[in-house]
Amino acid sequence: MYQIAFIGLGHMGLPMARNLLKAGFALKVFDLVQAAMDELAGEGALPTSSAAEAAAGAQVVVSMLPASRHVEGLYLGADGLLARLKPGTLVLECSTIAPESARKVHQAASARGIALLDAPVSGGTAGAAAGTLTFMIGGEAAALAKARPIFEAMGKNIFHAGPDGAGQVAKVCNNQVLAVQMIATAEAMAMGVANGLEPAVLAEIMRQSSGGNWTLEKYNPWPGVMENAPASKGYSGGFMAELMAKDLGLAQEAAQHSGSSTPMGALALQLYRLLLKQGKGKQDFSVVQQLFVE
Repeated sequence: MYQIAFIGLGHMGLPMARNLLKAGFALKVFDLVQAAMDELAGEGALPTSSAAEAAAGAQVVVSMLPASRHVEGLYLGADGLLARLKPGTLVLECSTIAPESARKVHQAASARGIALLDAPVSGGTAGAAAGTLTFMIGGEAAALAKARPIFEAMGKNIFHAGPDGAGQVAKVCNNQVLAVQMIATAEAMAMGVANGLEPAVLAEIMRQSSGGNWTLEKYNPWPGVMENAPASKGYSGGFMAELMAKDLGLAQEAAQHSGSSTPMGALALQLYRLLLKQGKGKQDFSVVQQLFVE
């Protein structure tokens, strides 16, 4: 079993780290929030006072951070983690960041003989807790073969998307589709209800028809249609609207880099930024339903 350093114990990182502990891996952990480390300490993890301390002697480093700047700040520069890790260390960078940022960290790791995979995830907090995440992985196949037992402890679907940065490209493509699906479902639900349909009846008709999609199957944005969906819990939990806005922004950066036309993605980004202006950034991204209800 590998000695793992896990850095970043937020809404996603904490349950991911917990599943590694359940699988029998030895973990040293670091997070800016002491309570998160204390929670895992009771389950067998070793809290540390810094990322560098967590990574000292680790064979594998797993990081789950909010944005590109945090990842670059952790790994790059004279004081960054890559300068401290031994050649041959395996780094699994699971944050959702810009593909170009991921490639920059890949290049720095390769120069030091460190194998790095960009491995963003899909599945939300429920998937993180259940160990059923989907990993979208960019990097060398040999590194993935070495890392597979670790990914399998945290997820169900493990895809090798391609070379350095490919995992991040796949992630922003996926989340752009998710956002557009959610918006389309929300506006259709609002239109149907405004015209006298019962929300649950309309949702089931669309789910079973050609308009069926993941949001109708798993995550309906209309309150009360799905008991366990965030919409039925005041839009609490789940995947925050501010994170969806971040990912849509990354998708637009990727589109600009490749010269791709993404009008639906651009509109989705503007609608989610409007939600942030309304102070709803901390609510689940299905709160976009409220833009269509008076």
